[in-house]
Amino acid sequence: MAAFPDLPPGAADSLVGIGVDLVDLDRLRVSLARTPRLVDRLFTEAEQAYAFERRDPTERFGGRFAVKEATLKAMGVGLGAARFRDLEVLRAESGAPRLVLHGAAAELASAMGVRRWLLTVSHTDHLAEAIVVGLADASPPVPS
Repeated sequence: MAAFPDLPPGAADSLVGIGVDLVDLDRLRVSLARTPRLVDRLFTEAEQAYAFERRDPTERFGGRFAVKEATLKAMGVGLGAARFRDLEVLRAESGAPRLVLHGAAAELASAMGVRRWLLTVSHTDHLAEAIVVGLADASPPVPS
């Protein structure tokens, strides 16, 4: 049985980058309370709407922030390479997170050949974690 049954054949050869990030939710909660405009600088309107469905939106903001940082790490770039709002974490109909890139983030991913993102987000009461994998189109085997 394949380790990643959802990946197309040859996808293991198409790995471009992996990123992981961990966010301290208590620290984020304090930062957002101290600097309310931070929410607008970091998160899109859709991300804010999703987070504010909760009495305490910090867990959802923390997960999304972790995805954004993990994505930049997967692309091998630093924090200034793209605006955080250029990396948008939405939900698929299934509820799974999905990544949509805009602006400089989309240009970086395209230049690296990333065509698809796999991501997972998890949190406890105190931490949010994200793992992001960038994949390029798997090339068909060359006939011999």
